[in-house]
Amino acid sequence: MKQNNSLLTRLIVSSLSVFLAGWLLPGVQIESFTTAVGIAIVLGLLNATLKPLLIVITIPITVMSLGLFLLIINAIIIGVADQWIDGLYVRSTWTAILFSFLISTISSWMYRWGENR
Repeated sequence: MKQNNSLLTRLIVSSLSVFLAGWLLPGVQIESFTTAVGIAIVLGLLNATLKPLLIVITIPITVMSLGLFLLIINAIIIGVADQWIDGLYVRSTWTAILFSFLISTISSWMYRWGENR
């Protein structure tokens, strides 16, 4: 079955994932669902612009760590979003890593669930 990945669908899935991950993690505070939509937009923009640059700059470290340094890059992206968005608060680097992991996992589950419907 063909998956519909329109921009609106991706925004809704990302927003729901951000909101749910923020609700599940005690070290993350998100003021409202509207804030979660803003977070999803900012994370999408940062992942499209800043993340590729950081990956290229840190290729040697990423290779030596067998890719685990990408977790730190994800935490940096979450930290930048935390600084830019007033309604988002992330307690620590470890919380940012877990937040990023949860967003990815929840999004993946939602897309998989959408394919099976």
